Amino acid sequence: MVSFLFFPGRFPSALLLLLALLTLLTLTACCGQARQAVGIAPFTSDGCSLFPDGTLKDRFRWCDCCQSHDLVYWQGGSAEERKLADAALRDCVLVRTDNRALAETMYLGTRAGGHPAFPTWYRWGYGWPYGRGYQPLSDAEKLQVQERILDYTQQHPAGYCVERAEVR
Repeated sequence: MVSFLFFPGRFPSALLLLLALLTLLTLTACCGQARQAVGIAPFTSDGCSLFPDGTLKDRFRWCDCCQSHDLVYWQGGSAEERKLADAALRDCVLVRTDNRALAETMYLGTRAGGHPAFPTWYRWGYGWPYGRGYQPLSDAEKLQVQERILDYTQQHPAGYCVERAEVR
């Protein structure tokens, strides 16, 4: 039976099939375990990412709108939850500024640039490893999210925007 190892021309297709199956089983086992073991990264926010956090006179005018948006983007979830998060950002900026064009620009920017397929630090579900896409959170994942939020609020009681404003 092992003669194909010493005589490569006799059973090459059987050997290739066996190697392919072993490789597939190994990769499946490794990837499956790694995916289950990986949790959500600690929460981070950079305010409005690639957009100003406010005006020249009030540099953090809508920053907290963006931090709230980051919190939802970090944890991810369904496509519908992303639409709601982007709409909430738009509405928050509109309340803070009374500037419909600005609010709509930010909304369109997040709709265009925040897709989970983009390998960016601000994509939908950025707290999870890249590739999660639109996936509702399980109860266990929701618990992880709550724990990480608690960790963040203990370490940063004022939040990103207030901490940044105090530095200036």
